[in-house]
Amino acid sequence: MSGQHNGGSASDASKRPPRGQQAGPGFGRGGMGMPVQKVKNFKATLRRLIGYLKPHRGALVIVLATAILSTVFSIVGPKILGKATTELFNTVMARFQGDTTAAVDFTYIGQILLVLIALYVISSLFSYIQQYVMASVAQKTVFDLRQDVNKKLARLPLKYYDSRTHGEILSRAVNDVDNISSTLQQSLTQFITAIVTLIGVIVMMLTISPIMTLITIVTLPVSFAAIAMIAKKSQTYFKGQQAALGELNGHVEEMYTGHAVVKAFGHERKSIQKFDAVNERLYESGWKAQFVSGLIMPIMGFIGNIGYVLIAIVGGFFVLRKSIEVGDVQAFISYSRQFTQPVTQTAQIANIIQSTIASAERVFELLDEEEEVPETASPAVIAEPSAGRLSMRGDVRFDHVNFSYKAENPLIDDMNIDVKSGQTIAIVGPTGAGKTTLINLLMRFYELNSGRILIDGTDITGLRRGDLRSLFGMVLQDTWLFNGTIRDNIAYGRMNATEEEIIEAAKAAYADHFIRTLPEGYDTILNEEASNISQGQKQLLTIARAILADPSVLILDEATSSVDTRTEVHIQEAMNQLMQGRTSFVIAHRLSTIRDADLILVMNHGKVIEQGNHEQLLAAGGFYADLYESQFTGRSLSQDAI
Repeated sequence: MSGQHNGGSASDASKRPPRGQQAGPGFGRGGMGMPVQKVKNFKATLRRLIGYLKPHRGALVIVLATAILSTVFSIVGPKILGKATTELFNTVMARFQGDTTAAVDFTYIGQILLVLIALYVISSLFSYIQQYVMASVAQKTVFDLRQDVNKKLARLPLKYYDSRTHGEILSRAVNDVDNISSTLQQSLTQFITAIVTLIGVIVMMLTISPIMTLITIVTLPVSFAAIAMIAKKSQTYFKGQQAALGELNGHVEEMYTGHAVVKAFGHERKSIQKFDAVNERLYESGWKAQFVSGLIMPIMGFIGNIGYVLIAIVGGFFVLRKSIEVGDVQAFISYSRQFTQPVTQTAQIANIIQSTIASAERVFELLDEEEEVPETASPAVIAEPSAGRLSMRGDVRFDHVNFSYKAENPLIDDMNIDVKSGQTIAIVGPTGAGKTTLINLLMRFYELNSGRILIDGTDITGLRRGDLRSLFGMVLQDTWLFNGTIRDNIAYGRMNATEEEIIEAAKAAYADHFIRTLPEGYDTILNEEASNISQGQKQLLTIARAILADPSVLILDEATSSVDTRTEVHIQEAMNQLMQGRTSFVIAHRLSTIRDADLILVMNHGKVIEQGNHEQLLAAGGFYADLYESQFTGRSLSQDAI
């Protein structure tokens, strides 16, 4: 197959989320209070995501072990540092009480410092190992997930793509998978470390003073209550911010893509006024959201400071009673500060995980979509290799074919067509008559409701789809070219083609001349939308691609509609030469291009209502004659004919 039209470049689609929305659900990553997409089935999705982690159980055990060791070596530090503080405090107090022989044991303090340095170095080493191993696990997991998504996209039927926007599909395949990747690599390790730190800090605080630990823990409900109140308030503003941002993005995209039309109709002022109005709403929601959510840390800090004051008072009382040492109070204050950090971090990560599970759910919904009918276990072979490619005679037969996109709306009803090898078949009819659908059925993009399509006497359902489609060459009205050189775009029709063959194909399509006028010739790089060449030149390149593919069956969907009259004549000559000895299906709107067709099928409402050559159909005086006359005399097509 010489190439398929996919309705636009992937890069475009990835940049164009549906209006009023952002591409992907992960907008909850900005911090606490940000809304996240609601998960339909959290537990089931989480279990399924964990299933992708199961092959890496050994590595995850290493991550957990290193997280524990790194945290243990880190949280022991304040306790040991407290020994040095106690030594200094005891010496100062002894001097204050008149003991002139009291002196600081710097050797002891030096030993403590060396131990601390060793502890923190070891902690950092284990932390590095944890991050390194987790990065490997995350990338391997997401690699497997991306492979599954890519394979699934290749197995999905065309109706899946027709029923969804490209932005929606790419959002699931790219944005949602990236969201999962970020969480696995960063947030998951942070979550593990936060939990281990929380447990370790509580244990260390209990070893110092259970009463002071209780005071620290009691401040938590107060903090959570304050956070909940602020988060509830800020969520309203964040939702307004996201809605305004989506509307603004949609407006800017719309005005950018329709820039010429906006200017042509003089609507610049109206466009700017709408932008200013939406931008003002975004500003109002944005600063309110940031202001309210920004209160979280100050309030938590205030509550935490009250806790520190209480700890200092109670700790001082215990020191006076000699229940604990002053260094233990210092260590406990350090632990209490460490205690609030993982609590806050865990709350933030919980919000991120909610967003990640929502992304995973969207990806799994894609993976669970109904696939194409499986390939036959024993595929038939109707084509033989010829010059490195498959070729066939080209007899095509539609035998009592019935098809509908929806069961209640039949589109093709009992279609019977018998096409002989080498014939040129033109398909004409009004919009929605089923012309393109007929081609989609022939290439098995859609499955029949009933009936059969036979190629060289073999039912196409008995062939591999890849083998079937490799026999066809397509030139569509909507061109599809990728970001690359002109040479590569032409060679897409046959990747092993030589330079001479590429140039000959370009000459046959009357594209060689304009290509050589470009600064880089065949090495000219087309941008994402191939906007650096004209629409007609794009069409010439797709025709050259089809010529190079040298297919057994040609499908031409108004292939010359984007070129001028003189070039159209040249292309028609090239097409006539290319179609010699090949079965060709031509979807035509300009009836002047199909006068020489061997057979013209006139379709309306999914049925072939007339068939014959040009002269026969004109003589019959039916729908085709009325359609032909309307094009060349300007007379409207009668309602009765339609």
